[in-house]
Amino acid sequence: MQRTAINPTTWSQEFGFNQGELVVSPGRILFVAGQTATDANGAPQHIDDMAGQLQLAVANLEAVLTEAGMSLANVVRLNVFTTDVDALMPHYGVLGARLGEAQVSPVTTMVGVTRLAIPGQLIELEATACSK
Repeated sequence: MQRTAINPTTWSQEFGFNQGELVVSPGRILFVAGQTATDANGAPQHIDDMAGQLQLAVANLEAVLTEAGMSLANVVRLNVFTTDVDALMPHYGVLGARLGEAQVSPVTTMVGVTRLAIPGQLIELEATACSK
């Protein structure tokens, strides 16, 4: 898989994401449904704890990627949905660090929403990943 960052301006790179990413001959594409802070049985965890929810949501995202034979390094698009953008920002470095460890800067969109499907959930991560 060949990935090319598309950044007509560079400000987004300071925040750890590219404005666009061109993928040539992706081979396999994985569309990952929104991952939240739930345990293996789907029970919500870390109610009203943004930091805890973010860490578990990333772990759940990684579990789906691993099951498909991929990792965070394969993520080309990441959508972040949150019920509180202001509360998320101080903890966003957790996600940025995990992406940095994977040496990836996926195209990212953050959206503030009124609520998520499960009451008490504060964050949801939806991704697209590609591999050979």
